[in-house]
Amino acid sequence: MKALKLSILALLMANAAFSQTYAPLDKTPMDMAYYPDNFAHDRKFAPKKVGKEVLARITYSRTAKNNREVFGNLVKFDKVWRIGANEAPEIKFYKDATINGKKVPSGTYTLFMTPGKDSWEVILNSDLDVWGAYSYDESKNVLTFKVTPVALDTVVENLSITFDGKNEKETTFYLAWDKTSVSFPITF
Repeated sequence: MKALKLSILALLMANAAFSQTYAPLDKTPMDMAYYPDNFAHDRKFAPKKVGKEVLARITYSRTAKNNREVFGNLVKFDKVWRIGANEAPEIKFYKDATINGKKVPSGTYTLFMTPGKDSWEVILNSDLDVWGAYSYDESKNVLTFKVTPVALDTVVENLSITFDGKNEKETTFYLAWDKTSVSFPITF
């Protein structure tokens, strides 16, 4: 009986230590998109399929709609938004890129957007490792340009970002959430 009590006590202590060591599960999981799509997976498991190098990667948090009105309510119009939740997303270009006719040197940038009713501003910023848009510094903008939002017929429950590559030199960046999508071309 004494051994059973000691075992239970050890189990309770281990559980308490475990719960103090690890943070609870995040409601908005982090995700990553590559161009070319699935680059990391294919490089490992199908290296002959890849045949090209990685050109871009974005890391972001996939927040959910959860029956909320997103644009204009949860995400305010005409206010800088960090896209998603938690840390501001970071987009990495492994080669020099051209976006909206402007050259962007290879490197990592924070990606912000300012949604509007008829037009959105896309912002690449050099300030990294930022939480939300609370410390957004306009003086560190590398590139800003406008895009036109597109109304979707179906609801996208979780914020989603992807690259749709046409070839090894050009792709389109897509962001969709709720019933709205925005996109812009990138060339390398």
